[in-house]
Amino acid sequence: MARGKLRIYLGAAPGVGKTYAMLSEAHRRAERGTDCVVAFVETHGRARTEVMLRGLEQVPRREVVHRGAVFTELDLDAVLARRPEVALVDELPHTNVPGVRHTKRWQDVEALLDAGIDVVSTANIQHLESLGDVVESITGVRQRETVPDEVVRRADQIELVDMSPEALRRRMAHGNIYQPDKVDAALSHYFRPGNLTALRELALLWVADRADEYLQRYRSEHRVRRIWGSRERIVVGLTGGPEGRTLIRRAARLAEKGAGGEVLAVYIARGDGLTAASPKELAVQRTLVEDLGGTFHHVLGDDVPAALLDFARGANATQIVLGSSRRKSWQYVLGPGVGATVARESGPDLDVHIVTHGEVAKGRGLPAARGARLGRSRVAWGWFAGLGGPLLLTPLLSSVHLGLANDVLLYLALTVAAALLGGLYPALASAAAGSLLLNWYFTPPVNRFTIADPRNIIALAIFVGVAVSVASVVGLAARRTHQAARLRAESEILSFLAGGVLRGETSLEALLERVRQTFGMDSAALLERAGDTDPWTCAGRAGSGPPVGRPEEADVDVPVGDHMALALTGRVLPAEDRRVLAAFAAQAAVVLDRRRLREEADRARALAEGNRIRTALLAAVSHDLRTPLAGIKAAVTSLRADDVAWSDEDQDALLEGIEEGADRLDHLVGNLLDMSRLQTGTVTPLIREIDVDEVVPMALVGVPEASVELDIPETLPMVAVDAGLLERSMANLVENAVKYSPPDRAVLVAASALGDRVEVRVADRGPGVPDAAKDRIFAPFQRYGDAPRGSGVGLGLAVARGFAEAMGGTLDAEDTPGGGLTMVLTLRAADPGTPTAAQGVAIGTTEERQAR
Repeated sequence: MARGKLRIYLGAAPGVGKTYAMLSEAHRRAERGTDCVVAFVETHGRARTEVMLRGLEQVPRREVVHRGAVFTELDLDAVLARRPEVALVDELPHTNVPGVRHTKRWQDVEALLDAGIDVVSTANIQHLESLGDVVESITGVRQRETVPDEVVRRADQIELVDMSPEALRRRMAHGNIYQPDKVDAALSHYFRPGNLTALRELALLWVADRADEYLQRYRSEHRVRRIWGSRERIVVGLTGGPEGRTLIRRAARLAEKGAGGEVLAVYIARGDGLTAASPKELAVQRTLVEDLGGTFHHVLGDDVPAALLDFARGANATQIVLGSSRRKSWQYVLGPGVGATVARESGPDLDVHIVTHGEVAKGRGLPAARGARLGRSRVAWGWFAGLGGPLLLTPLLSSVHLGLANDVLLYLALTVAAALLGGLYPALASAAAGSLLLNWYFTPPVNRFTIADPRNIIALAIFVGVAVSVASVVGLAARRTHQAARLRAESEILSFLAGGVLRGETSLEALLERVRQTFGMDSAALLERAGDTDPWTCAGRAGSGPPVGRPEEADVDVPVGDHMALALTGRVLPAEDRRVLAAFAAQAAVVLDRRRLREEADRARALAEGNRIRTALLAAVSHDLRTPLAGIKAAVTSLRADDVAWSDEDQDALLEGIEEGADRLDHLVGNLLDMSRLQTGTVTPLIREIDVDEVVPMALVGVPEASVELDIPETLPMVAVDAGLLERSMANLVENAVKYSPPDRAVLVAASALGDRVEVRVADRGPGVPDAAKDRIFAPFQRYGDAPRGSGVGLGLAVARGFAEAMGGTLDAEDTPGGGLTMVLTLRAADPGTPTAAQGVAIGTTEERQAR
């Protein structure tokens, strides 16, 4: 069954019209005959949105009872049973009420897609998980309902629903988004013009990045090599010299001039023996470019200008930034240099900037070694010197008559020049041509291929021998130089790979992306299979090229063991590149094994933690729960005894003991159940705005009145909390404080407001806790000091901290001035105009909470 397609309407802010646009599309599809149903749509009481629901089939919602309230959720089973072609599912990041199949609505959407049903959904930019911190810094509100970025990235279509801040605020002022009593608060807080502008910019940039991904994929699939200047992407060519920092900063300034500009710094590891880079300087430049928001790339290439241009075109770059040459003036006779070559061959669609710097014309930091892979122009000059030189020299020597010895030396000089310029074969051709010309024109009898004087035969033989020897030595030196340069380039790549591992770049996808960039490929994938006859599966992949199902389908494949292979697509690599590629493949296998070992270790750690919890629970049940049970049983047995006549006072005392034991049992079991909820992550706070002085007195039920002193001002701001969780946390804190305080010293419960926070302090006058043990007392089943075994199972503080964090607060321990321990519970002060940032189930929907 083919997987369904997902289309997401992404809103720049609440109220821009995502749901309206989704319903409009549903009407268009229905008019074309598509079987389209409304699985879940939230109208938020907006009249125009409710009108758009008319004429569309709606799947009845599922009613779920939670904490005495009835909530409606998407009925996944009903939609799957209905099996429409298209299902409309509103509010993708929504958190479901406990009791349904999935925790999040995007998981329901995944189930629909897996069933082959197309889904149209909505989300706001502030609900993307990766942007949580950014949105909080802008709006001051932490979004608790989020959706993983990867879920939205995988969508087949993403359409941005945008609106200018002024238009959105006018629409809200007209009552088209929220109820009139919420408009003023929303406009003055969350929907301020600055907030809306920042959210709009986030949405535009995020969608632009996704569009760039689609563009790169299209260019790769259609083999588009011509640059499309859809956005400013600037490539910085680095040599490893100190001028690289200047180039990176200049490129960053160029990128800032264009919206969404991107900087890609690239170092070409040369295999032709030219100047090597300083690893230390490259590390500094890598850090600099990453600090400026760019990326660093390490590419292997013998022809530096060609490799740089290939990288730029592959990245769809629009500009290249290079530094002015550091070569001396006389060195230009060897060629035009990288900058001039890149500028000449860049074409009309790629701008090249040559930036001056302080290292111009100072020479290279390391001596240049001559390479074996000579360019076409040098080989051509070698053949010209080897063949054309003797032909031009012959008429000159015929008119001058310097003597046979001098003639031989001049022809030998041309042979050496041919060897130095073009290598072995031009030198051999020069030796052959020179010997023939010397024999014909300069050894008697002339104009005949015969030699009368034996001494001339020896001279010509020496000439040929010396010429062949020089050509062979030059060719051998060139090969050795090339081998050394190639090995040095490979060592640079391997050193860079090792450095990445040491820096923590151990994810398989990052390593495969590094392989793809290094060798200039379209895609890289690590394939594996369980046995020789089992099908291949993809363990990890990078790049935008078409997926590879088997190693045989790739342009390059490197086996790793018997059942694993690294497959690359894009071009066929030379055999000499496979040594480095084999190292990458082995490292990829190691990274994959390490990732799986880490996952197994995490599972083992979770099992060990579960075993520890179960062991502690058994210990608690075996003693702490047995003590009140024994007391209850003894009291009941005494009351049932027929041979004893109990007075009314004695009966009351026994019944009181039974009640106290039952209360202890209820408290212990409640803490155990609360701890299990925290361990399994099923605590879903119902956030409301309440006063602290309404909750704290209820938490003191069961505590002797004289043992607690309250100091809670009535002027405190309201707090956004779950009343039940706050009451339970305070009850545990007060009970713990009373337990350790002296009988004649009351526990102080005080509250105060600090900015956007409200602090509740529970201070006792007990023995206190050392700083080293302050965090340990919040661990489950931990009791500090000489607490008696019957005083609890050590869960009260753990439950209190867990509930506090579930409500978005904190719980910490401090020393009480004068001796003792103070528990500091920090809660968020409620702001009537900002969302309450509920986690899990909350009254109303996400957009309704943002209006409060």
